[in-house]
Amino acid sequence: MSTEQALPTSTVKFGGVNPIFRVKDVSASIDHYVRALGFKLEWQGPYFACVSRGRCSIFLSEGDQGHPGAWVWIGVEDADVLLREYQISGAKVRHAPTNYEWAYEMQVEDLDGNVLRLGSEPKKEPVGEWLDMEGRRWVPNPEGGWKRAE
Repeated sequence: MSTEQALPTSTVKFGGVNPIFRVKDVSASIDHYVRALGFKLEWQGPYFACVSRGRCSIFLSEGDQGHPGAWVWIGVEDADVLLREYQISGAKVRHAPTNYEWAYEMQVEDLDGNVLRLGSEPKKEPVGEWLDMEGRRWVPNPEGGWKRAE
């Protein structure tokens, strides 16, 4: 189906999106999200919980629903201020704030390898390198796109 032939939409309103991260130990993950990442616990069941910060909510599912190493993008007010907070709390900053065309963002990894891409408005500075899911570095290609860093 092409975009010109999109289905007609109904009046059903959609709510926000809550990513579901598969975790090994929901209690340990709750502690990490609260203590190191500044989230608060909204509710908890035996194997499932919800943590939130601002308008962002994340479900944590012990041993089910999804695959370890999921990624989610979250808009934040100021990535530099958040970086300082996370340096103090001991959060695992996978990639420091870097400027891109779409945002000034960093990557933070939780206990199970799930990655939070946290981005604020882009800065008026050159675009930096990108860190992919395998930890490989990529740099902007002068001809456009990206190339793997040597």
